[in-house]
Amino acid sequence: FYQEKYTQAGFSSAEDFDTFQFKDLPKLPFLEKSELREFCQTTLLNSKLQQSPPMIPIPPAFNNQNIQFFASSGSTGTPVKILYTKSFHQRWSAAFEARIRHWANIDRNTPRGMIGGRRVVPEGIAKPPYYRYNAFEKQTYFSAYHINENSVEDYLNGMRKHKVQYMTGYAMSNFILARFIKESGLRAPKLKCVITSSEKLTPEMRQLFKEVYGCKTYDSYSGVEACGLISENEHGQLLASPDTGIFEIINEEGTPCAPGEYGELISTGLLNHDQPLIRYRIGDIVQLAKNQKNKCGRSMPVIEEIIGRTEDVIIGPDGREMVRFHGIFIDLPNVLRGQIVQKELDDFEINVEVSPASKLTENEKEIMADRMKSQLGEITIKINEHEDQISTSLTPNGKFKAVISHVDRNMLKQGNPQVL
Repeated sequence: FYQEKYTQAGFSSAEDFDTFQFKDLPKLPFLEKSELREFCQTTLLNSKLQQSPPMIPIPPAFNNQNIQFFASSGSTGTPVKILYTKSFHQRWSAAFEARIRHWANIDRNTPRGMIGGRRVVPEGIAKPPYYRYNAFEKQTYFSAYHINENSVEDYLNGMRKHKVQYMTGYAMSNFILARFIKESGLRAPKLKCVITSSEKLTPEMRQLFKEVYGCKTYDSYSGVEACGLISENEHGQLLASPDTGIFEIINEEGTPCAPGEYGELISTGLLNHDQPLIRYRIGDIVQLAKNQKNKCGRSMPVIEEIIGRTEDVIIGPDGREMVRFHGIFIDLPNVLRGQIVQKELDDFEINVEVSPASKLTENEKEIMADRMKSQLGEITIKINEHEDQISTSLTPNGKFKAVISHVDRNMLKQGNPQVL
């Protein structure tokens, strides 16, 4: 893959890289997410893992304990898949342990509660418990899709039953759970910390976690692509780990941002030797801190802010709240990008961006609708196809917004189902 890509970019042979230095990295073209999505199981692999021509996806036989593919959430379109060998998974897990957990004064043996994208409770309308226990890792995995005022006590029961000592996962889902605990007047167990990821952590969230769980919150950033890591130290500074990946922060002209400026994050992973992502446009915006003085003495770049996702909260007809819709677009290759819009409590639209050469089939539309209903119950769904970029897709920071809601939570709390 890179041989062909770099030849087209003007590198005529491997010898062109004999004198290649760190400062030359911007000469290489970007790796686009669409390219990773298309070639992740064929030519964008170590040649020892590729099949003889014609190239075909890695067969199921490769998905053993030593070689596995992990998919991204698929919450905004067809997911990318990343190759994890056993040795890479060990390196990445070690970095996660040393830079995220240890800085928060916990380790892999500390019992944890997790709120993520896995459908551990598959039915949209289900009875408790709304969690499943992974005894091997002392992990209580809570459903992100059943959090409401009627289920919150069951979530607390899961924490107490399995002696959860810290919560982790989606920032907004953890916030929604903590907010219901507070509003219900229930008492949560005191935790050692909350570690958030995937979404923007706000001061309001930090304060609520402190009130509900009596602990400090640590922010973090990585992703299934595992080509870079940012974690919060004991002084509240976000530090990038340069030994896990090279981070470039660039402006719209493609030149490096000065400290204090916001820019697009370009990642070059250093740990995955069988599927290296070089100058990967992961799609996130960060701000390099103006003051690069590190309070803890570690020699790492200081990040001021991770913009991350800023999705709206969806409120279901039964009062459940959620921000993510994992799996809606998985295995639907015609979907380039998708967006969930809530018009009213039980009225939704799905905006789907498709390539000009493809159309959604009726079966694909039914699959998306069924997946939505499995998360929210019986609702009305309209599916809109777009051959160009979805017009309502961007936030003020230029980020694609995958979830939009026009339902006002405050109005609902006052007994008025008015929409914005």
